[in-house]
Amino acid sequence: MSNRSTDALFQLIQSLHKAEKRHFKLYIKRSSAKEDLKIVELFDTLDKLPDYDERLLLKKLPSIQKPQLNNIKTHLYKQLLASLRDLKSTDTLELQLSEQLDNARILYHKGLKHQALKILERARELAKANGKFNYLAQVISLEKKIETLHITRTIQEKTEKLTQEALEISGHIDRVTRLSNLALRLYGWYVMHGHARNEKDEAGIRKFFKEQLPADAFQLTDFYERLYLYQSFTWYAFIRQDFLMYYRYAQKWKDLFDENEVMKKVEIGHYIKGLHNLLNAHFDLRNFRQFEIVLKEFEDFGATPIAQQHDNFRIHTDIYINSARLNWHLMTGTFKEGLSLVDKIAANLEEYALYVDPHRIVVFNYKFATLYFGSGDYNTCIDYLQKIINDTSADLRIDLQSYARLMHLLAHYELGNDVIIESLIKSVYRFMAKMKNLTVVEEEMFRFLRHSFGLTPRKMKPELEQFLHKIKHLEKSRFETRAFAYLDIISWVESKVYEKPMSKVIHDKYLQRVKQKSRH
Repeated sequence: MSNRSTDALFQLIQSLHKAEKRHFKLYIKRSSAKEDLKIVELFDTLDKLPDYDERLLLKKLPSIQKPQLNNIKTHLYKQLLASLRDLKSTDTLELQLSEQLDNARILYHKGLKHQALKILERARELAKANGKFNYLAQVISLEKKIETLHITRTIQEKTEKLTQEALEISGHIDRVTRLSNLALRLYGWYVMHGHARNEKDEAGIRKFFKEQLPADAFQLTDFYERLYLYQSFTWYAFIRQDFLMYYRYAQKWKDLFDENEVMKKVEIGHYIKGLHNLLNAHFDLRNFRQFEIVLKEFEDFGATPIAQQHDNFRIHTDIYINSARLNWHLMTGTFKEGLSLVDKIAANLEEYALYVDPHRIVVFNYKFATLYFGSGDYNTCIDYLQKIINDTSADLRIDLQSYARLMHLLAHYELGNDVIIESLIKSVYRFMAKMKNLTVVEEEMFRFLRHSFGLTPRKMKPELEQFLHKIKHLEKSRFETRAFAYLDIISWVESKVYEKPMSKVIHDKYLQRVKQKSRH
């Protein structure tokens, strides 16, 4: 798949479905000139290539010389986009509004001002009904231009209404822009660093959030204003590992769509991201029953025509649901059952290689490795961890890079690879210290590993019990929860102390929690 990412035209052709390819051929026949025959030849040849190879391409196309190739590729790319626009013009609200705006501009330039105004009137109502204020601003801007430059005999009331509406829209766009910027910057911080590592990170995030949050944030009532407000609080809470607040705002995010059903189609990407975050919140809080309910709702939604309509959202729905299914096995200790999903999910990721960002691949590889670690298959666990450790292409998730190295160290420890353990302890400690990713739990772990290196089984048991006692009381500490979330160190140590498989230790905790909940 590596070559596929190097050529935009090849990527586009590979992403097309049969119906889209068929429509392109019909579109070209309707609008083609003689020179368009070459782009059809190029299309057919690229469609059959397994990977992009320019030398092979030119060999298969003797009618196209190398100096001509770039121009013909550019022409084909434009025609493909035009064909897709023609095919999908009614698929999304944004495309419908863009088409109406384009039609109004064409009519205006033809001098048919009143016809243009009629189209703009319809576009304005459609945009307003669906909260599309950026489009609404463009519609009103064109309306104002026509009213300003020409005598249209429009009544005074309409011009007053236009100016007032323009001011309201400007204020709304400003609020949405500030809130969406805040949500995006918080999400960007998380993608780069993961959770807040210490008091300094916490103080920095708190200060930034307080400065950027609009003073009237909780008085906002518009859908988009509330959406980006809830997103901002969701990321803010998640970074700070305030999982209860994370759950509350992820739930508000989802509830907002339940209150505005039509927006599930208009903003499907935000809806599925909200479901994904709500599932993660239930995972972090070990809300097993609620997790099952939301996952079932997500799976049902994933099978609807709305979720299946566009490749981007179909793929991301699939990815988020698969991630949740793996999380279910990770939090219930059913590691071996979870392994049955790995091959299928890995195949899906390969199929989606053109569309999936490196961050998502890293997360899945870490989940796969954790399942194998919990199942006792340390060699396969190491194979998946090596993919993360050796991946230098994406400077993402410093936290996952750190914990991948820590789990890699523990896997070698379990395999009894004493020859390399000492050097691994030093290198992993140096890496985590350099990345400022060491918490008290990790410090205690490195201390235990160094001290227990080479101990006999009889002497090891008291050391393990002492280590467990030291880290057990840190379980509720907010800056230590990250260590337990990424790698369940306590269950790992308990499996050693009580001489049970790690999967059984976690599964017993799950059964105990379910039993306790059923009593209340």
